[in-house]
Amino acid sequence: MNSLRNHITVFEHQSIKLDQEFPNNGKFDTDVLKSCQRFYGEKGIPYFDLIHNGIRFKEFVGVIQVGNTLIEVLPKADKKKPSLGDEFKWQRILLGMLKAVHGFDVQTPSSSSLNLKSNTILDLYFELFIIEVEYLLHSGLIKKYRKVNGNVNALKGSLQFGKHIQYNLVHQERFFVKHTVYDVSHTLHYILYKTLHLLKLLNTNSRLHSRIGALLLHFPEMPDIKISEATFEKIILDRKTQRYQKAMQISRLLLLHYHPDLSKGRNHVLALMFDMNELWEQFVAVSLRKQKGFKVHTQRRKYFWSPSKGPRRTIRPDILIEANDGNYVLDTKWKLLTDNRPSVEDIRQMYAYHHYFEAEKVALVYPGELEDISGKYVEINQSKDSSIECSLIFLPVGEDVKKWQEGIIDRIGEWVGTPQLS
Repeated sequence: MNSLRNHITVFEHQSIKLDQEFPNNGKFDTDVLKSCQRFYGEKGIPYFDLIHNGIRFKEFVGVIQVGNTLIEVLPKADKKKPSLGDEFKWQRILLGMLKAVHGFDVQTPSSSSLNLKSNTILDLYFELFIIEVEYLLHSGLIKKYRKVNGNVNALKGSLQFGKHIQYNLVHQERFFVKHTVYDVSHTLHYILYKTLHLLKLLNTNSRLHSRIGALLLHFPEMPDIKISEATFEKIILDRKTQRYQKAMQISRLLLLHYHPDLSKGRNHVLALMFDMNELWEQFVAVSLRKQKGFKVHTQRRKYFWSPSKGPRRTIRPDILIEANDGNYVLDTKWKLLTDNRPSVEDIRQMYAYHHYFEAEKVALVYPGELEDISGKYVEINQSKDSSIECSLIFLPVGEDVKKWQEGIIDRIGEWVGTPQLS
């Protein structure tokens, strides 16, 4: 760990207070607290709440870098009191989930040459971006055609007569023309160049300094353009530019989550935070898609209420599995159950999913090592249990992502009734 970085590690839903100290000389000081308060603003943010002389984190995990202070928020799916070993364990788990969900099959000439030794999630994204840009430079930056207006010494393209008279009345050797050039100056490279400068500004990991500097030295200088969500929405990658996809994804994540400090100019904020409920849902779905016999859909909608005024309301389960014998619905919940008792609202919701999606079975899926529970809904007349099954499935969390995913496939396959999935 870079000794220049003030590193704070906490778990989701944990609070930190002013002057609280952490291992490796981390400290939540006044400067960081005030920067977090400015970042929170009047409207608030979803990542944490302000408390007296401190902040309390919510269900979001990831990293928030404030100036030279890095606050790492880790997930936790057990009741043990946090320890230093737990921090390393849950950091590896979170990194594994992010790699699986975001498909970090980085573009390297040989996969054996990739050796990520990231200390934090932020280091992971920085290093992955560096690897992608190194690959693009090595394989050659693509060129595109673009229109250019300006003075040239030879007549080419179309002469812009008005501008020509304005600028070249006494320079008859020049021509003001509109013409086409074929070079590397285009939006994709503008974005990469801006992201490299952001990395240079924010990086506090000494292992990456020289690689960022080398990239800026070799990357062609590009104009500084304003980047927004609309900039990325307009990008359409084709067969020629498809290799830029991963670099663009990471650039989008970094540039759109960067909040410059406009008051003091030194405590810039970069927040890469992920809703743990959504990440858990995506991780389970990505794992199940490895099974060829399943068609896995996420957030598939159906209308369930049509008011006399206003838009219709929809219902959408987290995961819908289409198997050979019918549909199966999973709703993922990243939380610990007390006495194996789910909320009544969740059970009612699963009942609706069963009917609207014509499911053979429905289940709530939690992290943990508790024993699974199978249950039946009671008939409306209360005379007996119906045939509608709603289960509670607990998936043990593992540090080895590949084995963890195999375990998810096997367990859900067993619940569906598929004898062997791997």
